[in-house]
Amino acid sequence: MAPANPTKKSGKTRSALQDVVTREYTINLHKRVHGRSFKKRAPWAVKSVVDFAQKAMGTTDVRLDPKLNQALWAQGIRSPPRRIRVKLERKRNDEENAKEKLFTYATFVPVESFKGLETVVVDAE
Repeated sequence: MAPANPTKKSGKTRSALQDVVTREYTINLHKRVHGRSFKKRAPWAVKSVVDFAQKAMGTTDVRLDPKLNQALWAQGIRSPPRRIRVKLERKRNDEENAKEKLFTYATFVPVESFKGLETVVVDAE
């Protein structure tokens, strides 16, 4: 049987408010929509971008830029792009009665080729 009180790891928890950061990721949509029926592929690609942003940035509130949505739907419902480059910005939520202090804003980054691209931390502008 497992012990009743598992030992806690001693360490500082990072303040989420100081974690306002911007990163660029390449998302492989092909593996996320593989096997999905044709009429559900582009909507599933949108949902998978949101899921990726939630996991990568640690926020449940993810907002997509309209240009990113257009890029996902540009080739129709049946064939979303195989890969897409996105810039994920974790920002403070300034609304008064917001449930969470941070949200993620995802924007589309047009690139010529995905060869050799890695995750990049973008400096604050």
